[in-house]
Amino acid sequence: MAARSRYPSLFQINTRVWLQRLTHEFGRQITLADIDHKTIAGFAEQGFDWIWLLSVWQTGAAGRAVSRGNPEWRREFAAVLPDLTEDDICGSGFAITAYTVSDTLGGSAGLAHFRERLARCGIRLMLDFVPNHTAPDHPWVSSHPEYYMEASEEAMSHEPHNYMRAAGKILAHGRDPNYPGWPDTLQLNYANLDLHVAQIDELIAIAGMCDGARCDMAMLLLPEVFQRTWGITPSSFWPQAMAAVRVRYLNFIFMAEAYWDLEWTLQQQGFDYCYDKRLYDRLKEGVAGPIRDHLGAGLDYQDRLARFLENHDEPRAAAEFPWQQHQAAAVVTFLSPGLRLFQHGQFEGARLRVPAHLCRGPIEPINQAYAQFYATLLRVLKETGAFRDGVWSQIDAQAAWPDNWTSECFVAYAWTSGSGSRHVVVVNYAGNQGQCRLKLPFPDLRGTTVRLVDILGTECYVRDGNDLVDNGLYIDLAPWRFNVFALQAV
Repeated sequence: MAARSRYPSLFQINTRVWLQRLTHEFGRQITLADIDHKTIAGFAEQGFDWIWLLSVWQTGAAGRAVSRGNPEWRREFAAVLPDLTEDDICGSGFAITAYTVSDTLGGSAGLAHFRERLARCGIRLMLDFVPNHTAPDHPWVSSHPEYYMEASEEAMSHEPHNYMRAAGKILAHGRDPNYPGWPDTLQLNYANLDLHVAQIDELIAIAGMCDGARCDMAMLLLPEVFQRTWGITPSSFWPQAMAAVRVRYLNFIFMAEAYWDLEWTLQQQGFDYCYDKRLYDRLKEGVAGPIRDHLGAGLDYQDRLARFLENHDEPRAAAEFPWQQHQAAAVVTFLSPGLRLFQHGQFEGARLRVPAHLCRGPIEPINQAYAQFYATLLRVLKETGAFRDGVWSQIDAQAAWPDNWTSECFVAYAWTSGSGSRHVVVVNYAGNQGQCRLKLPFPDLRGTTVRLVDILGTECYVRDGNDLVDNGLYIDLAPWRFNVFALQAV
């Protein structure tokens, strides 16, 4: 397997929807075992280090029944699939009955075959771990009801939507402290140390089937968050769980779905990567200053953030960001340090988010502008060593002339590779024309002549090295436009 990149790229695929579409296209059942070398090689050609398969685990009849019977959810499903059928509603991939691969997806043998093919192309496999809750018909409900949060008749009478009767008890639906419970789940009780042992066994089993785990709502298990949600303080789970897995699988990777500014806390507990929802939210706000502030954090933090413009929980980026802002946001997101997380359909400009309860998605036309932009961006990410393994530093954009406030609209930074290549990324992240000067952090450019070639565009300039260092590279960009310059000696 190829050496690991410092800043890898990950591609998220909704497994059930993907295989259903391939089944429709080929006119026969397609499972993970049937994915051909050409498809896998295509992932490698795009530069992906990871494939994250969403929703491969077993779900049950109870979860499907809740998904099919919830009127609010069904309205959401019908908005995505106007020709919705009952068979399209397969139950949430996060209402899990067992960490075994569904037979309709190819079973454990099909997953192993898929993983082997990925490995041949230098790609690692990530799967989900859902620690907070299980499906209502998980075997533990009858065999170990003590693993779950039990409630009183009084609690159920006050909030019947948050509880259900099971195994002769009143058990709580899984939830976070800010929202009602998820009615197709039951909440696990992390104050029970036997549950810790059982969940660690589950994680070790998962680690035998893949190279990394994306941990759903990982922050809900933090003692302070669990206490806020349930009024009891459990002992810490994540450090001991990750340590136990790494005894057997030394290089196993953990990625946390994380919110509420708890990314650093989770990193300190052992997570290799955490969702960077803060950057995503600031990009949506469309103001450069808070983005620069966020990127001002130390690389010990930034290197372990997973940066994205969309995932299965967020709206599609094509629907959320106007096209010009979308491109600018993509340049900021995916040319910053950290793991780069992309989602299936993002490159084609898909606009409809597929709920995790569905196993079929809509057929949307390919937007050629999106396809061309992302093809170029992925090529640049793959072929430019500095963006994968280099050293990153932010550049302070300075006023192009006195009283020109538009320098505040810029996000800019430099990359240097071990081989000495240099790149400068500059984005006018605003809806107005902007100018600035960038004093390049390369003092050895003095006494040289430099060619600046935009590898995401067509611009090319020749500049005096002294001027670039002392006075700064002059930039004048239209709203939401950007340059990604490779610096070449003349």
